[in-house]
Amino acid sequence: MDDFEFSPVDLDDLAFDIGAILGDKETATEQKFVGGRNTVVESRSFKLNNKYFYRRAFSEIKLLDLLGIDRFKNGESYHIISGGDIDSLSFLKHIIRQQRLEYLLISTWCMAMDDVILLGGWVEEGKINRLDAYCGEIFPNQYAGVFHELKKVVAQRQGRVAIFRNHSKIFAGVGDDFAFAIESSANVNTNPRAENTTITIGDEIFHFYKDYFDGIVSFDNSFPDWKKWGVDL
Repeated sequence: MDDFEFSPVDLDDLAFDIGAILGDKETATEQKFVGGRNTVVESRSFKLNNKYFYRRAFSEIKLLDLLGIDRFKNGESYHIISGGDIDSLSFLKHIIRQQRLEYLLISTWCMAMDDVILLGGWVEEGKINRLDAYCGEIFPNQYAGVFHELKKVVAQRQGRVAIFRNHSKIFAGVGDDFAFAIESSANVNTNPRAENTTITIGDEIFHFYKDYFDGIVSFDNSFPDWKKWGVDL
């Protein structure tokens, strides 16, 4: 990542240049802002010249058909517009079919108990080694039982559940063969509506998200001894 740099940007002057967005040069911007409870986070963006694949999916079986059984490769991005029973975990399942994950972070506004049970099973089976979760501020109160179980799952492998003003939906991880990020409009739990998702394979995008979420200061202090997971890619 020697050529991957961040520079300050004034959000008041921010404009979108489609030509620049579609260009070949990799760039990034960084903006500091202070949120609730003295939480300091960074706003980041970057672009990467990738090979793009566009797909439409209306069921998890159809998703498997569209993505195929070939292994993902570095530098590829898959763009999917979906409806029906597709949720973010459907895409993560496809990654886990291809490789064991040494590390995974999940960012979601909320999730259901079934999702936690599935994630817990993957942790117990060794398909996910380390898991960190980042959830919205409604999660501990409106989903108290799910929150309690999720904390138990991540604690098995020294992970954490961090609570902050969050509405992002991200999976970012690294396994035996490749690093990746899944960016989606869908929460982890099933939502029978049209959703857009992008799967990008590459070390840079994994570190892009991991570095951001590592810096989150949680509203909840359930994991005071938590330490960042580190990997040398």
